[in-house]
Amino acid sequence: MLRRLTAWLLAAALAAPAAELPVRKVVLYKHGIGFFERAGRIAAGEAARLDFKAAEMDDVLKSLTIQERGGGRVSAVRYDSSEPLDRKLREFPFALGNAQPLPTILDQLKGARIELRLAADRVEGTIVGARISPGSERQPERQELILLLDSGDLRAVDLGAATSIRFPDPRVQEQFRDYLAALNQGRNRERRGVVIESSATGPRDLVADYVIPMPAWKSSYRLVLDGGPEPLLEGWAIVDNTTGEDWTGVGLSLVSGLPVSFITRLYEPRYITRPGAELAQDRAQRPVVHAGTIGGAEGQRDEVRQNAAKALAAAAPPPPPRVFYEKVSAAREERADLSSSLASTATGRELGDLFEYRIPNPVTIRKNESAMIPFLQQKVKGRKLLIYSESHGSPHPLAAVEVSNSSGKTLDGGAITVLDSGAYAGEALIETVKAGDKRLISYAVDLGSRITTAFDSQSNLLREFRFRRGILTLRSAIREIKTFTIRNVDARPKTVIVEVPVRRDYRLIGATPTETTTNTRRFEVLVAASATEKLPITEERILENSIQVSSLTPDVLISYVQNRNLDDAARKKLEPLAQLKQQLASVQNEVQRLDKEIRALFEDQGRLRSNISSLNSVSGQQQRVQEYAQRLAGQESQLASLRDRKAELERKQVALEQQVNTMIETLEI
Repeated sequence: MLRRLTAWLLAAALAAPAAELPVRKVVLYKHGIGFFERAGRIAAGEAARLDFKAAEMDDVLKSLTIQERGGGRVSAVRYDSSEPLDRKLREFPFALGNAQPLPTILDQLKGARIELRLAADRVEGTIVGARISPGSERQPERQELILLLDSGDLRAVDLGAATSIRFPDPRVQEQFRDYLAALNQGRNRERRGVVIESSATGPRDLVADYVIPMPAWKSSYRLVLDGGPEPLLEGWAIVDNTTGEDWTGVGLSLVSGLPVSFITRLYEPRYITRPGAELAQDRAQRPVVHAGTIGGAEGQRDEVRQNAAKALAAAAPPPPPRVFYEKVSAAREERADLSSSLASTATGRELGDLFEYRIPNPVTIRKNESAMIPFLQQKVKGRKLLIYSESHGSPHPLAAVEVSNSSGKTLDGGAITVLDSGAYAGEALIETVKAGDKRLISYAVDLGSRITTAFDSQSNLLREFRFRRGILTLRSAIREIKTFTIRNVDARPKTVIVEVPVRRDYRLIGATPTETTTNTRRFEVLVAASATEKLPITEERILENSIQVSSLTPDVLISYVQNRNLDDAARKKLEPLAQLKQQLASVQNEVQRLDKEIRALFEDQGRLRSNISSLNSVSGQQQRVQEYAQRLAGQESQLASLRDRKAELERKQVALEQQVNTMIETLEI
């Protein structure tokens, strides 16, 4: 009986089928997004259904657009909710558990009307309850339903004898449909349905566009060198179909570029926590305990709270692998034709800052499969050369090709395999190249060339000397010379590009680079067969220092005067100041010497006075006292002479200081 009820409930849960729209167009981007167009003919009264993975729904709800041709208008778009299954099922007045007996299900529907068909009878009434009567040796277990009949009688019905069960109330039927639909949706957690309903009364054509997450398409190239100025470049796109359905005869486009894209949560329901509010009279009054007074009223304290907003930093996708760019000339060589036989290649067009490759023929890719699709086969301008950078960590330069994008299309970044003289020559990476731009592609190590470096430096080279309003400004230079010695051991000439990093605060002297990148300068050197060439690179760093001239000693000023890098005009202006500072220093030294001598005489006089005072109280010491007194008188005369000399020197010092200060304020160099 339980199986019959379950079959009835499932039949009631089935809705009218909806038409599926096949994929007609796919546009893949490099940033993990795919644009899809679905289109199809919809019969009268029929809705359209689109199925997506749960992880795709946020992008679908953000981007879905619908066009209807046939006189109708889209009236609604319904989709499966993402609300958790247990939360949905809690809204129903009953629960259907696993292997749950029929009486347990019906017992949850007390008060509902029910109709049962028995073998020779039909019973209808209101459910009072349901139970399972335990069996015995003589009688098996029995499932019973207790009904309140319209006559007022209570009747126990054997559910095992019922051939069908029906709920007359449409609301109960709807509840069972919704319950089973929720269970069915929860069973298939990965798929979510979007149903498009229309007001049209007849058949119509429907087109739905949207974007969903997709693997980025990848580029790989083959560069076929023939010794001429235009090697053949062949491009292949690697496309992955992870949508879970076949792409049959779809129009495929591949877009190079990085448009802005993000994820915003639109699919998951948002529940806002609301504050509780109630009127004061709706609350019971709490008892209040009043504190006793012991003094004056206590002042209130204000508490200030601030909420600080934090900004999240966006990441940047990690940078692509470093690509080395190089130039080299090479002799023409015969080769076998290694190009692929392609039916057709993609047409290209600009899409603002993006570039689109449109595959001309319909493409079929089965679900969970990938495909290689040719999108380019064209001659481009190029030349072979070598490139060297010390960061490579090898004395040998790299074999390279300078490729100029003369295709008129954007070359999407990717791996590139180089084929030379009918054979594999190496591999490289190429970043995205706009039409008209060029890149250097290194693919192998050239063992027929060696490059060594020698380093020399010169420091403290005076470049500029300025003197104004007492401030001396000196600009000096640190010059560094790096010499690259390039040896070519092969019997053919080579063009070598030497990369030198751009250093902050250093300027290049003499040599002119062939071209410059953001971080490097490139110098091109032609090396003859079995020859050696040198490339000296001179760089200079300027240092500036400002000094208060009044704090400089005469020796420092003299060293500036004697500096051979100082011009004669500046030397003639600075030399008098140096001499004046030297005279002032000499006077200051003499004053200090006199001060020291005067202090020594004062100390000696103090000892003499102490001795005289002691000997005056001793008999027979008058002669010694007279000798000390004569020495004391002589020292007084000497002190007077020293004081006069010091006063004279101090006057001279003041005069010299004034001259120095005046010269410092007025001197300009």
